Amino acid sequence: MELTTLILLSLTAFIAGFVDAIVGGGGLIQTPMALILMPTLPVATLIGSLKIPSFTGTLMAAILYFKHLKINWKLLFLMIFLAIPAAFFGSMLLSVVNNDFMKPVLFIVLVILLFYTISRKNFGQQVSFSISKNKKYFLASLVAVVIGFYDGFIGPGTGSFLVLSFIFLLGFDFLNASANAKMVNLATNIGSIVLFLSKGKIIWLIAVPMAICNALGGYLGAKLAINQGNKFIRVFFLIVVFGTLIRFGYDIFYK
Repeated sequence: MELTTLILLSLTAFIAGFVDAIVGGGGLIQTPMALILMPTLPVATLIGSLKIPSFTGTLMAAILYFKHLKINWKLLFLMIFLAIPAAFFGSMLLSVVNNDFMKPVLFIVLVILLFYTISRKNFGQQVSFSISKNKKYFLASLVAVVIGFYDGFIGPGTGSFLVLSFIFLLGFDFLNASANAKMVNLATNIGSIVLFLSKGKIIWLIAVPMAICNALGGYLGAKLAINQGNKFIRVFFLIVVFGTLIRFGYDIFYK
C-alpha cells in the first residue's frame, strides 16, 4: 500500500472519529473514502478492517463521556449483552445476503426523522419524559437488538439511530443520548469484529494507524460535545442525518 493512501485513510479516520463522537455517523465519512481509495479490496475485508478504528474512536469518546456524565450501568450492560450477538448475526447475514433491499425503506425513515427533528426545536434539548422501569428496560432491549443487528448488516448511521432511539423512546437529551449510544455502539462493533476476526478479514496495516487517528478524533469530538452541550449536538445530528440521506439516496438512485 502506498504511503499517500495510508495518510489519507488516517486523516479520514480522524475526521470520522471526531464527528462520530459527537452524534454518530463516522461511517458515512470513513467507509466511502476507503472504498474510493481501495476499490480492489473485497468489501468484507474493507468493512472488517474499518471496524477496528470505529471501535477505538468510540471507546475513547465513551471514556470521556463517562467521566463527566451519570450513567445507568445496569441498563447499559443489558443493552450491551443483547447488542453483541445481534451485530454478530447481522454481519453473518451480510456475508451471504445483499442488503440493498433495505435502503429504500431506511431512506424514507430518515426523511421523516429529519423533518421531525427540524420541526421540533426542543427535541433532545432536555430530558423530556420518564417511563416506568419495566418499560424502559423493554424498550432499551428492543433498541439494542434491532440496531445491533442493523449495524452488523448495514452499518452507516448506526450511532445516529442509537442517539435518536435514546431521545425518542427513552426521553434522554442529546448529550446523555450520545454518551449512552457510544457504549452500545462499542458492543455492536465487538460483535462484528469477532466475526471478521474469525474469517481473517482484517488488514492490520490499515486498521492500526486508522485506529490511532480515529481515537484521537473521538477524544476531541467528545470533549467539544461536552463543552458545547445539546444545541451544538443537535446541529451535528441534523448534518449527519442529512449526510446519511445522501448516502442512501446515491445507493438507491444512482448505483
